[in-house]
Amino acid sequence: MRVRGFAWWRIGAAVVGTVALLAAPADGATASLGHGADSIDPSTRADITAAMRGEAFAYARYRAYAAQAARERLPDVQALFERTAAVELGEHFAEQAKMTGPSGDNIANLRDAIAGESYEATSMYKEFATQAEVDGDLNAARLFKEISSDEARHHRQFVQALKAVSDPASGVTVPAGVTAEPVSVPAGKPEVSSPRTLRNLRSAIGGEAFAHAKYALYAERARATGQPELAALFDRTAQVELTEHFAEEAKLAGLVRDTKSNLCEAIAGENREGNRMYPTYARQAATIGDTTVAELLTDTASDELGHARAFTGALSALGGRCPASG
Repeated sequence: MRVRGFAWWRIGAAVVGTVALLAAPADGATASLGHGADSIDPSTRADITAAMRGEAFAYARYRAYAAQAARERLPDVQALFERTAAVELGEHFAEQAKMTGPSGDNIANLRDAIAGESYEATSMYKEFATQAEVDGDLNAARLFKEISSDEARHHRQFVQALKAVSDPASGVTVPAGVTAEPVSVPAGKPEVSSPRTLRNLRSAIGGEAFAHAKYALYAERARATGQPELAALFDRTAQVELTEHFAEEAKLAGLVRDTKSNLCEAIAGENREGNRMYPTYARQAATIGDTTVAELLTDTASDELGHARAFTGALSALGGRCPASG
């Protein structure tokens, strides 16, 4: 998506470089699981995974908000959303990934990608499409079917890549993948009538954002281990997930509104994470004995509250005010 010279991939490349510093060993060996990852309690790991999903979604959402601010000729707000997006993915997501070690060796990463794409192609999106048709949301049904087809193609490409990587003597090559065709996400209201379709869109949006973030991490792993073709496949797939699938679903779901409304959404989200979610996860981790994780989550909570203050300042500068909650 390009808005006044801004490209989605531009900051994405810089952020992925930050992710690489945290995730890829210099010697190209099998991925390190990070400090204490083997001993992290399953409940702590589940909390971190949920947090990573939130950070991946925040990155994608703030990129869309930045583009809207650019359309409204608000460069300072655009830059604020861009900077915050970079922190959410390049710091928070990457630090949490290092703790839990979601990026294993290339074969493990391919298997994870294959499982995810299979579920989306054969189950999730087909169910969403059927439900949307029943509810009369035909545009959403069409989109879900199209994305299901895309995910099936991604699945086939990852299966081929797994064969190429796991059995080099087979003569199978890693597929090149496809080049994304970015979709703009203009401000607007939801374009669906059914609450169920809207819930499904929101669920799918989160999944696409998480897939983008994971595949960016997996691409860096592939590069660090001397697999540039695999890295390119992960990179291209990540961009499809973000700039096509996420964007198309976000448009139908009415994710982006005017900039003042977007700032209010961002403030509410950052306060929720900083005041409730991360402190809760940190307390639970500390109680279990995952003290290093607890410290990281506490620091992240502080960062999120800082983001909320920055967004509040930007809104005030625009003369805006958020509706009272509760």
